[in-house]
Amino acid sequence: MTKPVIGVLGASGAVGRAAVRELRALGHTGLRLGGRTASALRAVAEEDPTGHDETVWADATAPNGLRAFTEGCDIVLNCAGPTYRLRATVALAALAAGANCVDVAGDDPAAEDLLEAGDPARDGRTAVLSAGALPGLASLLPRWLAGQGLDSVSALTAYCGGLETCSPTVAHDLMLSLTSGGADGAAYGEALAAVRGGRRVPRALRTAEDTEHHAFPGRVALQPYLSGESERLATVLGLDRLDWYNVHPGPAVRALLNVLPGRLAAGDDPAELADRLFLAADLDLAGREPYYVMDFDLSGTASGRPATAGLTLRAASSYRLTAAVGALAVDAVLREQVPAGVHFARDVLDPGPVVRHLRDRGAADLRPTGAAAGADHVEEGVL
Repeated sequence: MTKPVIGVLGASGAVGRAAVRELRALGHTGLRLGGRTASALRAVAEEDPTGHDETVWADATAPNGLRAFTEGCDIVLNCAGPTYRLRATVALAALAAGANCVDVAGDDPAAEDLLEAGDPARDGRTAVLSAGALPGLASLLPRWLAGQGLDSVSALTAYCGGLETCSPTVAHDLMLSLTSGGADGAAYGEALAAVRGGRRVPRALRTAEDTEHHAFPGRVALQPYLSGESERLATVLGLDRLDWYNVHPGPAVRALLNVLPGRLAAGDDPAELADRLFLAADLDLAGREPYYVMDFDLSGTASGRPATAGLTLRAASSYRLTAAVGALAVDAVLREQVPAGVHFARDVLDPGPVVRHLRDRGAADLRPTGAAAGADHVEEGVL
């Protein structure tokens, strides 16, 4: 049987390079590596022990910049951005070339573009969006947790954040998310909002600028933030209450985030603000080890009694987490475990294999507590 041709766009970036390694670990070789810098792509290709990877120039922002790259692919994994500027550009190019597509981001704007262009299910094609750490893994882990010893769930509290370098894509997407990224042209999420009684309630929570949390070292800032994905997670799990916090361990980044909306509204150059975000992240990271944490606490019932289940994930990088989820989504599509059409990773990936892959690959340290303790034989990994 002929091996499928897997194209990885943005293969030399922080996520793309890690995704290539994850795909190789899953047994996929002879990858097509796409990007704008030939020397960087060659360096990634040279890591292939079989020597069968190929490099192809590709630029999602240029007219016809994806044609040569997508032609002949069976599936394309998009790790390039900025997400909210590209929207469905890469997915549409892949589908036009007869390929399936997985995007580590994409979110609602990409889904809207894809469905407006015509449901790919008509041609038997598949597009999986938001196959990254957040969004993506941030919903898959609570779904897994809900199935570990609880009969029903009613409340979830989540804390996600860390201390790491800031890629150009992340910086630009963060700024764009203030006015886009959600459904129907809305912002990606709403600060201070939470779910109460199964529905979104504005200004339900408060920010804690200088506090502690058991899953994070040192002092941190806790920013309540309810995204569209988190709100949908509450609906899927049937939650009455959801509190979601973005955690900012670095004071320089947090200080910039506090003034960012005002500076953008005042007309400051987004590119200059992105440069400031890079510098702030580097300043916060100076002399410290990078890390990323996701901490979840579910409340519900077990055997008719109140019970809780918790999970703390610690990793050295959110970029590797994103790469792992993206690679697993590609693998699932190739194995025909995902139906044709437009989907979000949180809805179509089985969270059990995702948890096992992260553990077995040493991508994260996963520690269940409460009713979930010992579930699926999750063992400590490496940070």
